[in-house]
Amino acid sequence: MPAVSRGTIRGRRLLVANRGEIALRVLRTCRTLGVVGIAAHSEADAAMPFVAAADEAVCIGPGPARESYLDIGRVVEAARNLRADAVHPGYGFLSENADFAEALEDAGIGFVGPRSETIRLMGNKVRAKQAAERAGVPVSRGSGNLADLAAAEVEAARIGYPVLLKAAAGGGGRGMRVVDGPRDLEAAFHSASAEARASFGKADLFLERLLRPARHLEVQVFGDGAGGVHALGERECSIQRRHQKVIEEAPSPAVDERLRARLCEAAVAIAAAAKYRGAGTVEFLLGPDGSFHFLEMNCRLQVEHPVTEMVTGTDLVAAQIRLALGGEALPFPDPRPRGWAVEVRVCAEDPALGFAPSTGRILALRVPRGAFVRWDGGFAAGNEVTPHYDSLLGKLLCWGATRAEALARTAEALREIAVLGPRTNVEFLRAVIEHPRFAEGRLATSFLEEEFPAEWSPAAGPAPEEAVLAAAAFLAAQEGGAAAGAPRAPSPWGTLPSWRNGGGGGA
Repeated sequence: MPAVSRGTIRGRRLLVANRGEIALRVLRTCRTLGVVGIAAHSEADAAMPFVAAADEAVCIGPGPARESYLDIGRVVEAARNLRADAVHPGYGFLSENADFAEALEDAGIGFVGPRSETIRLMGNKVRAKQAAERAGVPVSRGSGNLADLAAAEVEAARIGYPVLLKAAAGGGGRGMRVVDGPRDLEAAFHSASAEARASFGKADLFLERLLRPARHLEVQVFGDGAGGVHALGERECSIQRRHQKVIEEAPSPAVDERLRARLCEAAVAIAAAAKYRGAGTVEFLLGPDGSFHFLEMNCRLQVEHPVTEMVTGTDLVAAQIRLALGGEALPFPDPRPRGWAVEVRVCAEDPALGFAPSTGRILALRVPRGAFVRWDGGFAAGNEVTPHYDSLLGKLLCWGATRAEALARTAEALREIAVLGPRTNVEFLRAVIEHPRFAEGRLATSFLEEEFPAEWSPAAGPAPEEAVLAAAAFLAAQEGGAAAGAPRAPSPWGTLPSWRNGGGGGA
């Protein structure tokens, strides 16, 4: 990373190599810090809100991610041509790509994240576990990289079923399979390796002993790159579907002060050993007996980082930018949380069709407002949800003095979300939040599998023609269909009190 003058960041230039809500979040933070924010966008995203929010913008290629957001050459060239001092990768895309970080280092451009060698170390799950062991952190029983199916059979028998097959270079639940017994191993091995190769360019797999039931916890860390690391407490991430997180909260209802101290100590030990720089997350599995073991480290900002911000009063994105552009490692608060925060991921997907992605134009969008309610969204009415990218529309976050208050506020805010166009998971999220077991805090990574069927739909919804008529009335009013001064067409939110809650999920 090029040398920087400590504390002098006003007027410096930051290219944001991402899209949607995280790009908008970073660009807004640039404005508050006096940094020139540059949006790198695909052709498909030219009309998105994050592009309009930027001081400057540059198109880096067609809609498909591999021809734009995942093209290292295009992103580095854009950063060089626009004289960017650094690049913020957001999450996903190139955020944990060591080759990308190295290419920026070679070009003399800063990377808002850890060094390339750190990403290479922690990005390989087997090497990361070895590093955790050297740091004195508990790890699960498992294997090294598996040469072939025969090696997997030997290691699975040694470890003991059930086991979890995982992609060594993986993340986001891809290349991961649960194997309950020997008869299931061959099919799981071939499908996991194929998915790993398609997703990460490498088919390498390894095995871990499967802990069931378990909670998925993670600790937010921030390092100065010289071995100094702060821990900002834990997040509960057990509500998952297909190994992908759906709802997160901070703190965890299973963690007391003593366990929090042990988790934070372990996370700091791992990050310090890697001389970690910037914001990162150390993930753990927590067993019913209170024991935990290291799972992996994510060398980037997590989707769920705002829940930590809300209970600690810390702006993690501002801290990232200050460190990258000004060499300034700010002091952080202790990890004890103040109140409770919950985040739900609102996605364009159809729960009634196995949560299949739902695409199309957003005809109208209403998001919640109010005290202690935060909406981190990436779309506006008129934007198109395309098949090129993931289905995340935005993140709803609510804070409360207690967990019960935060959950009640979240359920109410979900009732206020309305989307005309693509179907959404809004009503499903509310059903989870209001589930008695969830309210009691009895969580596990198997929660959704145990409490909800594979396909889900709300109890009732309007006739499709009602939705069409409501959308037409709303669009006519928005696009000047009524004469100036004439009464506006009725809002579809008032005419469709049940359907508005689910974004069409039950239609």
